[in-house]
Amino acid sequence: MSSSSPSSSVAAARKALADRLVEIRKDAGITGEELSARCGWHAAKTSRIQSGKAAPTDADLRAWCAACGAEEQAADLIATARAADSMYVEWRRRHRTGLRHAQEQLISGYEKTSLFRIYVSNVIPGFFQTPEYATALMQSITEFHGTPDDVAEAVPARMARSRLIYEGGHRFAVLIEEWVLRSQIGEPETMAGQLRHLLSLMPLASVSLGVIPSTARRTVWPLEAFYLFDDRRVAVENLTAKINVVQPRDIADYAKAFIELSGMAVYGARARTLITAAIEALG
Repeated sequence: MSSSSPSSSVAAARKALADRLVEIRKDAGITGEELSARCGWHAAKTSRIQSGKAAPTDADLRAWCAACGAEEQAADLIATARAADSMYVEWRRRHRTGLRHAQEQLISGYEKTSLFRIYVSNVIPGFFQTPEYATALMQSITEFHGTPDDVAEAVPARMARSRLIYEGGHRFAVLIEEWVLRSQIGEPETMAGQLRHLLSLMPLASVSLGVIPSTARRTVWPLEAFYLFDDRRVAVENLTAKINVVQPRDIADYAKAFIELSGMAVYGARARTLITAAIEALG
């Protein structure tokens, strides 16, 4: 893995936009001071936009293009800027109206994905969750972030994605750290039901489930949960935000990490043994 943070993709996208704006200004043959005067703002604002330190608004981009006689480029620049902003999505902002809407927004992107490569080091991935486990988890998330409580409506929306496991054209390669099996979400019976559900999914042709034993010799350190959608995008989840990684170099790093993590995992009978032991530990 590269040493850079996943949020480096966000910074790179904003820097690329800033560089395009500099090129447009230079192609127009005007200085930063002249552009600032034409736009009617302080030269310091131009400097911040050109360095990538300030994110331009839609109005800023239209004014910039108009000042440079490049109005035809405004729409594309606005789309580029919005894409960069969407790379880093704070959970509180995403869930400000509750969890249901956020769950419903995800399904169309999932339907377009053929191969899901999922690594989780914290909780059972959403595709594999039972309603009871999802309810307990979402309740915790709602309480922690202080967002509207619509868990009862959000759980069915999350469960709707599970149908993709049974539909043709989708494959799921999932890696779970062993301690996720031992981390109790909800009541003991909720956790036991969740683990039994994992066992029921393992025989499916669309599913490859590996468990990384806590005793495994690490060639890759434990990472934050990440989801690879084909080779198009990686969603990385941390405490405060979801980071959408789209830079090809960064996607390649996550694909490499997934391969190495896969090499540490156990499958089949050995994975079932670890899951069964976790069930028995619940009493």
